[in-house]
Amino acid sequence: MAAKDIAFLTGASGFVGSAVARRLIDEGFSVRALVRKSSNRANVAGVDLDIIEGDIRDAQLVEKAVQGARYVFHVAADYRLWAPDPQEIVRTNTEGTRAVMDAALKAGVERVVYTSSVATLRLSDDGTPSDETMPLSEEAAIGAYKKSKVLAERLVERLVANENLPAVIVNPSTPIGPRDVRPTPTGRIVVEAAMGRMPAYVETGLNLVHVDDVANGHVAALKRGRIGERYILGGQDMTLGQMLAEIARLAGRRPPTIKLPRSLIYPFAYGAEAVARLTGREPFATVDGLRMAKYKMFFSSAKAERELGYHARPAVEALDEAYRWFKSAGYLT
Repeated sequence: MAAKDIAFLTGASGFVGSAVARRLIDEGFSVRALVRKSSNRANVAGVDLDIIEGDIRDAQLVEKAVQGARYVFHVAADYRLWAPDPQEIVRTNTEGTRAVMDAALKAGVERVVYTSSVATLRLSDDGTPSDETMPLSEEAAIGAYKKSKVLAERLVERLVANENLPAVIVNPSTPIGPRDVRPTPTGRIVVEAAMGRMPAYVETGLNLVHVDDVANGHVAALKRGRIGERYILGGQDMTLGQMLAEIARLAGRRPPTIKLPRSLIYPFAYGAEAVARLTGREPFATVDGLRMAKYKMFFSSAKAERELGYHARPAVEALDEAYRWFKSAGYLT
């Protein structure tokens, strides 16, 4: 791929987006990045990007920004499990996706990689890993974030089917690793556990993947993905107990051993959300998060491994890098 090839990227200042930006530059692309004026740009400091300031919901701006690009990577998303106005999450993730996909169609780009989420997939009742053949319905989606990602993914699928949008869909599981500036909900678990502030927990399961492996999967999807297909970019299934024990080991602490039933945590979650509505600060425990914790969020990346040559490192390595980054960046004080 020639260095002159332009890849248009949304979400470059974010956790996953900044990893994708770095990977694209390593591949020799010229990266044109749409970044909100208010975004924290610590993740892209020193990264060779052509930055355009704006909002993904500004259709005219996005259309202009995509012109001349050969490829589009739509990574930006409002990734919150709680917001004062939940519809703001839905609007950003659906209207933004519509604006970017319409711009890609008008510009006639060669390939689009759309970053969806495993949130759009149905979980099994018995804890066996879910795969790409298990789409979640909008009605069954828990919370604004899941609903928004389901709606956005269905929009992309319709545009592929009806408008010949050349899009490949990737579904990252739960990314962890360095440069989680915000941090993400999972990053907050790492920080809280490392600080010894999680003496008890509700047992659930997560699929943990290093953020740089997710970025590698995006490039693999560009090169080898089939139009209209979705690919889970996951890592390793872990129970929350196993994850917390590993973080405790890294931090030199005793792992929590008290498992609480979800029913005991609901009053705390409702209270935390009430406080959040007053302060505007996202609560650590949310009602939707507890509802999701009923299921083990385990996933299989076999399709991506088979078709894309995708590979993810062990979860303990990702947790180690996340812990060391949070420590060096001053989060664990």
